[in-house]
Amino acid sequence: MAITVAIVEDSYEYRNGMNYVLNSSKGVSVLADFGSAEDLIEALDTLSPDVILMDIGLPGISGIEATKIINRKHPRIKIVILTVFEDDDNVFKAICSGAIGYMTKPVMPDQLMEAVENAFDGGTPMSPRIARKVLEMFNKFAPPEDADYNLTDRELEVLNNLVQGMDYKEIAETLFISIYTVRAHIRNVYDKLHVHSKSHAVSKALKENLLRKY
Repeated sequence: MAITVAIVEDSYEYRNGMNYVLNSSKGVSVLADFGSAEDLIEALDTLSPDVILMDIGLPGISGIEATKIINRKHPRIKIVILTVFEDDDNVFKAICSGAIGYMTKPVMPDQLMEAVENAFDGGTPMSPRIARKVLEMFNKFAPPEDADYNLTDRELEVLNNLVQGMDYKEIAETLFISIYTVRAHIRNVYDKLHVHSKSHAVSKALKENLLRKY
């Protein structure tokens, strides 16, 4: 079955370009595209995409505020930010709002396809500069004194790989363990961090600097 996508982008030309690229693939289907976040949020009562590609600078509410609303009401949907903004504040707020990826424009056609597929498969698509920025940015914050969740070394390894954008299969291959063992470690990580999704686990790991040893 095709990966279903919704696009939120106020530039008509850029929105049409993404539509063309994604619909050119047999593995992806664009359900709808919108020029504002409000239109998307209203449509989500009947529309249920697997992945949302979200701009930040939108008329009306911003893409970050929309991400927060959608993540609260529809936590199953993966949201990837596509924007020209790469400052610390926007990156930080986007991740904390529940975005599972952050790509800076311009995004080449193959990168766009890879980001959608990566997000759908449980990864965290990020432009290389953003990935480095995220790690550098959160390493500046000292962890809270009570940020000891008794994660084992292996659980920290798995969590670090999640932050790096790997899916379950890639983590299993990297750590030479089965995908079933990966899932067990991730369940333990969720329990210890008191979270219920990968995006929340990644956000908490970054905000509380749990991966400072890496």
